[in-house]
Amino acid sequence: MSRLIGLGLLLAGLLYPFAVYFGMEHFAPWQFGLLLGGLWLARALTGRQRPGSQWMATVAIVFCLLLALFDSPVLLRWYPVLISGFMLALFGLSLIYGPPMVERIARLREPHLPAKGVRYTRQVTIAWSVFFLCNGLCAAALTLWAPLSWWMLYTGLISYGLIGLMFAIEWLIRQRVRGRP
Repeated sequence: MSRLIGLGLLLAGLLYPFAVYFGMEHFAPWQFGLLLGGLWLARALTGRQRPGSQWMATVAIVFCLLLALFDSPVLLRWYPVLISGFMLALFGLSLIYGPPMVERIARLREPHLPAKGVRYTRQVTIAWSVFFLCNGLCAAALTLWAPLSWWMLYTGLISYGLIGLMFAIEWLIRQRVRGRP
């Protein structure tokens, strides 16, 4: 059940900009808030307890409650900023309290990561932290000053393309660091 809820949150996050852009004619902001808040609440109640998962769920639920309470179309646009903030916090705080997020992921495949790999994963975690900071700032700027169509284009397509580009570039660099052609 927990995986199904996690998948629902992932899909809701991916489709959120399009749902807001195309769904505003048919649904009120409070309905978005209740649906999204329900998913976050279900995750908090059924999900595995990982470091940071409870505070993330709490912040997301509070955001959704505010969205439902104020029924504000403008508030709807802040959700991608919140998600970028969550990712920035996860990656950034892992640099302080360690091990860095990318090292944790790398150790799933390679438990005995060499010192060179540890240094590299720290650098990649820094790069992702900078990415999420910039992504959140772009989404915030579009929320504040751009038309809804620009916001939807960036948060629903361009940012995902940039994430894919980051993954691809990191993979190419990793191959070179490991000594593979």
